[in-house]
Amino acid sequence: MHRRGLLALPLVGLAAPALGQGAWPDRPVRVIVPFPAGGSLDVLTRLSCEAAQHSLGQPIIVENRPGAGGNIGTDQVAKSAADGYTLGSVSVGLLSINQYLYSTMPFDFDRELTGISLIYELPNIAVVPTQFNPSRTLAEFIAWARARPQGVTYSSPGIGTTPHLAGALFAQRAGYNGIHVPFRGSAQGMPAVLSGSVDFALDNLASWVPVLQEGRARGLAVTSAERWPTLPEVPTMAEAGMPDFVVTSWAAIIAPIATPKPVVERISQAFRAAAEKPSVQARMLQSGGRAVWTSPAATMARAVAERPMWQEMVRVSGAKAD
Repeated sequence: MHRRGLLALPLVGLAAPALGQGAWPDRPVRVIVPFPAGGSLDVLTRLSCEAAQHSLGQPIIVENRPGAGGNIGTDQVAKSAADGYTLGSVSVGLLSINQYLYSTMPFDFDRELTGISLIYELPNIAVVPTQFNPSRTLAEFIAWARARPQGVTYSSPGIGTTPHLAGALFAQRAGYNGIHVPFRGSAQGMPAVLSGSVDFALDNLASWVPVLQEGRARGLAVTSAERWPTLPEVPTMAEAGMPDFVVTSWAAIIAPIATPKPVVERISQAFRAAAEKPSVQARMLQSGGRAVWTSPAATMARAVAERPMWQEMVRVSGAKAD
């Protein structure tokens, strides 16, 4: 899949519901992705938006506004007009993690923003560079890592991201000295791993699908409860000898909290229609994610329910983003 080829384009001759004069939407909708282009959030958001725009009858334009662990772009959404024309696509980090990483936040998620729908869920995958690491199983990697008291480096797309927290927890559980090496995104960290400059990653699967398929990286285990459909040869963490290590990443569409409820519902249903399309489900799976949909209430309920787990993982990692 071309990572930058999913920018939504104007749709010609689109059969849209009758909106009436002044009805929403009467112009393109913008979705801000608060991380760099090329990462899993960017790629899978574009895929989902490409399908959702058909239900809205207007183009959805995806823009990248990275910085501060996603806080900059998300704050832009929070401060935008609550008219449905500026939305955000945010990872679990923005809904459930960043408040434990930063001493101050530029926005209050629960007071300024609302969830509209989850759009995907995906596991992390433990990977090593094929050319530079001999490990073929998770047990072999753990033995290799324990034999290096000077430490084993692992990459992440930033401090406090799910790959960072999962990598820290894994190192603690496996009993080796893990050294975190953060990058601005997975697309920036991947070359360091593939070149052998960084030893290991426990990163979002979607970011690594192409290099896994090419054989440049080797998958040792996935953090989902079951084997991933497109990588049936890669065991789960439990199967590989690391029980109770189910960690998934997910993303949601958000809007300013004062966005009118009928508009929120319209957007939610557009992403529901996208998630239910077999073509979207197939493309999402092939790209490393699973297409999902949740109601606005269920979206926020999941964010709140996961916060204690992520707060504990932040504590274990010692991560601070200030």
